Amino acid sequence: QVQLVESGGGLVQPGGSLRLSCAASGSIVSINVMGWYRQAPGNKRELVAAATGGTMRSTNYADSVKGRFTISRDYSKNTVYLQMSSLKPEDTAVYYCKADGVTVRTAWGPQNGYVYWGQGTQVTVSS
Repeated sequence: QVQLVESGGGLVQPGGSLRLSCAASGSIVSINVMGWYRQAPGNKRELVAAATGGTMRSTNYADSVKGRFTISRDYSKNTVYLQMSSLKPEDTAVYYCKADGVTVRTAWGPQNGYVYWGQGTQVTVSS
């Protein structure tokens, strides 16, 4: 099995910064995409940022966070980070880490295509 453990959430004032971390552990061979989603009360879960691995590594961001948030991955540690700056009250939400296109070790050999979610970490931006 694979577990995603997030950390780094909390309360911050508008204009402040936070750094979220998500570490994946378990019988992992590789992870294609690691990303961050968020869900505010009454809203649907939405993509914040994602980082795609492989030979053509890339990142993509929601328009609402471009220029303020930066996603990065440590491929050796199966960890993804989200550096959030210039935070606004509308960034308040539960932030979830997602690992997509995960290849895991099984008794039958590597199996791919798995998706895993973290438990979520609260980010509150308020004065």
